[in-house]
Amino acid sequence: MANISRSELIYIDSSSNDFARICPDSLTSIAAERRTIEQLLEIGTALSDCLNLTELLDLILAKSREITCSDAGSVYLIDRTDGEPKLIFSAAQNDSHPDVSFKSTSIPLNLESLAGYVATTGESLNIPDAYALSANYPYKFDRHFDLEFNYRTVSVLVLPMQNRDGETIGVLQLIDRKLKADLQITPENALSITQPYSDWERQIVRSLASQAAISIDRNQLLENIESLFAGFITASVQVIESRDPTTAGHSERVAKLSVRLSQEVNSVESGILKSIRFDERQLQEISYAALLHDFGKISIPEAIVQKGNKLYPHQLTELSYRFNLLRRTWELESAEQKFNYLLNPPLELQHRSGDNCLHCGYLQQLDRELAAKLDRLQSDWELLNKLNQPNVILTPEFADKLDAIVADLHDLAKYTYRDLDGNLQPLLTPTEIEQLLIPRGSLTVAERLIVESHVSHTYDFLQKIPWTKHLQNVPKIAGDHHEKLDGSGYPQGLIGAQIPIQSQIMAIADIYDALTASDRPYKPRLSLDRTLAILHQEAATGKLDSNLLALFEQRQVYSVLGDLSI
Repeated sequence: MANISRSELIYIDSSSNDFARICPDSLTSIAAERRTIEQLLEIGTALSDCLNLTELLDLILAKSREITCSDAGSVYLIDRTDGEPKLIFSAAQNDSHPDVSFKSTSIPLNLESLAGYVATTGESLNIPDAYALSANYPYKFDRHFDLEFNYRTVSVLVLPMQNRDGETIGVLQLIDRKLKADLQITPENALSITQPYSDWERQIVRSLASQAAISIDRNQLLENIESLFAGFITASVQVIESRDPTTAGHSERVAKLSVRLSQEVNSVESGILKSIRFDERQLQEISYAALLHDFGKISIPEAIVQKGNKLYPHQLTELSYRFNLLRRTWELESAEQKFNYLLNPPLELQHRSGDNCLHCGYLQQLDRELAAKLDRLQSDWELLNKLNQPNVILTPEFADKLDAIVADLHDLAKYTYRDLDGNLQPLLTPTEIEQLLIPRGSLTVAERLIVESHVSHTYDFLQKIPWTKHLQNVPKIAGDHHEKLDGSGYPQGLIGAQIPIQSQIMAIADIYDALTASDRPYKPRLSLDRTLAILHQEAATGKLDSNLLALFEQRQVYSVLGDLSI
């Protein structure tokens, strides 16, 4: 075996004792390279799994330092958002000074700094001693950190991070390759316990830097997609609220309440809710669904969305016109009756002096009859204006005499007036009577069904959006927020577990905000106690989840809105 040539070693099994005895250095080198390859594979897997940019940069830096036994390092990302590109100091690690806080700063993107040179040229720098750089080089080493923290930078490896298109998106900088990983560097021992980076390490780390750049590119793409979603959602909420200014802020408040209640669910350690947990992605999904839960209202006619009273403004204006026209008609008819009488008064009604003049009495009787009719018409007009208010029929003033009110309205419908074409028209139409007799709120049954259809429109619209995997439930969560556990909700009449827990959470948030929001044209703002009482009533009748509601109240989830004065 002693006479085997070097070229023949390639035929010897590297796992045999003979190989280890003949060429121990080669075996060690192969093992080290194999371990490096395994590390690179592990790093690749880790990079593909990491979605948070800060965590990703820390991971890239930590693994690069681990492979090269580097004491410190930093990552710079190129920022091209402004007119002047710059390098952002985005991550830093230092084993000898682990407690030094990292502060994100920026430096000019030019040839004067090590990172700037590499970012600009795309070339690597492998510097054996940062303090021994030639004055002929365009770049200089910045000693500020060394001076401030009593450190000594010796060997430096600076590599461009290039994506698939060959574009440099950042710079990876490794500092002080140590002889042993557990050594701590000081200005006194730095030269003796560090060594230059090898060309092998430069190649390996450059490959890692390119892999990292692709991961950063992917991560930034995901962030851009999420920013796009966030921008779209913000714009969508603004569109919704622009159609109904009286509900401004509703979607944001429902989102805050829903997310806070979900977070409180995460902290429950006993009872039926203890098994329910929402991760950060699911909380984001809940937030987006809550922000968009009313988006379907964009398909509802604006007049219905903003309807504050039972009659639309144009209806009330038209009705006022009719009343005035009827009033003037009666006045004219009375005047004509007087005129005809005065032209040809009956002999028995000739004017006579004294208090018992039948002539004067007849004229006064006509005035009294007209005044009585006009007074009644005015009373009817005042009644209509009262009935036009939401929920007024439920008050004691009207509830006790509803039958008489209905009769009065039908009597009013018997009055007629002549329109501009001379045709007789009813003073009050059947549709207007139906609207004025709405017992609760301001919407007719047909109008309410139109409003309720906004949930289906919301779902249909959101379903068309290509949501990312972790947001794929947004349409379902938003589309089910009006469902009730007892099946009395809409649009599908789902029961119990058929309703996502996220939608059940949002239902509580939505009702709470609808009841406590600032006065709307169709309802007053309710107090906290009254609102909670209504929510408990809904839970008692099996419409809302009583456990979620108890948590909502006990943890004062509503305090997230910051206004407890209601």
